[in-house]
Amino acid sequence: MITFLVRHGDAGAKGSWDGPDAGRPLSPAGLDQAEGLVLRLEDYPVEQILCSPTARCQQTIQPLARDRLLGIEPVAALGVDGDPREILELFWDRQLPNAVLCTHGEMISRLLVELSADGLVAPEPLQWPKGLAWLLHRTGWRRVHARYLSPLALDRRLLAG
Repeated sequence: MITFLVRHGDAGAKGSWDGPDAGRPLSPAGLDQAEGLVLRLEDYPVEQILCSPTARCQQTIQPLARDRLLGIEPVAALGVDGDPREILELFWDRQLPNAVLCTHGEMISRLLVELSADGLVAPEPLQWPKGLAWLLHRTGWRRVHARYLSPLALDRRLLAG
């Protein structure tokens, strides 16, 4: 079973947004990263998309959902203040087939640290820049092999034309 752990795309600086942080949208660069995610995951099966309820996470995953004709399931546990134990429960117990989990850097760091303590196998150093995806392949009881998929930004203006 494969799970993709995706960090939302660039949303600019928190201080540059006047409204509630949950409503902070992606920047133009972040929108390009969202389009890049479609290409980055094109060779992988995606059957389900779960996402933080924040605007920036929803916007990051929308192009992929559109491309795969899938709905987006908002999950509070994937939010900035979510409980890492709930994400671990989602990851291990829900048996998500080929799922994408879109969340925030804070949650990705907590999850990767937890998985590392349980024997995560990752040939690359753990990192989580905006727009990234980690491919997490569960190969047995509590055994996870990870592969880093770097952010890819596609210019939306070229895609529209």
